[in-house]
Amino acid sequence: MSRLLVTGGAGFIGSNFVHYVVEHTEYDVTVLDKLTYAGNEASLAGLPPQRVKLVVGDIADEDLADSMVAEADAVVHYAAESHNDNSLSDPTPFLHTNIQGTFTLLEAARRHATRFHHVSTDEVYGDLKLDDSAKFTPETPYNPSSPYSSTKASSDLLVRAWVRSFGLEATLSNCSNNYGPRQHVEKFIPRQITNVIDGVRPRLYGKGENVRDWIHADDHSSGVLAVLERGRTGETYLIGADGERNNLEVVRAILSEMGKPADAFDHVKDRPGHDMRYAIDASKLREELGWEPGFTDFEIGLRDTIDWYRENESWWRGQKAEAEARYAKVGH
Repeated sequence: MSRLLVTGGAGFIGSNFVHYVVEHTEYDVTVLDKLTYAGNEASLAGLPPQRVKLVVGDIADEDLADSMVAEADAVVHYAAESHNDNSLSDPTPFLHTNIQGTFTLLEAARRHATRFHHVSTDEVYGDLKLDDSAKFTPETPYNPSSPYSSTKASSDLLVRAWVRSFGLEATLSNCSNNYGPRQHVEKFIPRQITNVIDGVRPRLYGKGENVRDWIHADDHSSGVLAVLERGRTGETYLIGADGERNNLEVVRAILSEMGKPADAFDHVKDRPGHDMRYAIDASKLREELGWEPGFTDFEIGLRDTIDWYRENESWWRGQKAEAEARYAKVGH
């Protein structure tokens, strides 16, 4: 492989992957991104233009997808509508991008016999009980809770079907919650960080008991690259870094790192269908492909993330008012 097509490469985890690839490999990258509100051309700033090219377009555009896939040695498919609250307000874009868009890319990859890696989420498995020690594995049955997670589950199943029915050389990865640089301020951790920067008290859904298995975006990127280069066709690999924290703990950690009292936050009404706990068993990725995370201390990764938002206000400032206006409409 020498040329990667990265869909959604101007979004959060996609852009971090592009930065990681440029720093750690010799691959050239073409980014295909629709540049919706969640995509940001500035997330690709500083990358060498001779190695990274941005094409603005919709992955569900058949002609465009075909021409882009034809030029690539491999597709790394990040592009997705991914915000649960937005999927509850209007599921339509989630069906268009996550299902129709994935189908369009798969057909293009099938026509051109192009290596395909599909990036998905642990939310397709539903949730776990708070008092349960179980973790998600590649064999966990799907049980999605929201329009977002159900459309991601659908896209996963499409990829599996194209492997089995058409022999497509494809792999899948399901990852836990990411944090790190370049994440849209509508998301949990950057919303709280930027609120504190603005002198606004963080807001916590319900009692804050919901547990997420946090992983730094750089570790997700290294995991995806490992699967792309060494994963077995048709296999699913779970990417996680043993970073379980409940939302209350995360808010308090942010406040502590930013020099604020641990109780300087407000509770708001919980989100409908809010999953209680996610937890990833990444032993297959570790044992089969030799992958290990770099950020094994959540507090260090969080400090790195806070520093990035403090130092890059110009990147997120334009998003902030619009994101908070959307939350205000639903009382959050």
